Amino acid sequence: MEQLFEFIANHPILVGAFLLTFALFVRNEVVRGGRAVSPQELVNLVNRDGAVVIDVRDAKEFAVGHIVDAVNVPHTALGTRVGELEKYKTKPVVVACKMGQHAGPAGTVLRKAGFENVARLKGGVTGWINDNLPVVKG
Repeated sequence: MEQLFEFIANHPILVGAFLLTFALFVRNEVVRGGRAVSPQELVNLVNRDGAVVIDVRDAKEFAVGHIVDAVNVPHTALGTRVGELEKYKTKPVVVACKMGQHAGPAGTVLRKAGFENVARLKGGVTGWINDNLPVVKG
């Protein structure tokens, strides 16, 4: 650990450049996947704007419990099945996964396919359930 602090003290420009690059990378990944919406914002989007929830978890996890009227397209198959979602291009789309880790890359795939209004559910379906919001089983 002492060597780490010595390295940082001896190479402040290199460390600063690394931190700046890392911060820009994280920012870029967040922006490309769409803005993050809270579970309450998702409820408002669905009720007010007719938003569609795309659940990118696998079918087994989806069957255990999912958001009402969510469309299930696993993140591993999204690139090949994005055509199935064409009818939702004009609507706001919110991508949900288990905890938020796959929603960003899935949002990027949708944006590249021409979806303009893409967001991701902050905290994923786990956050939704933790907020005691309803899920459908089966």
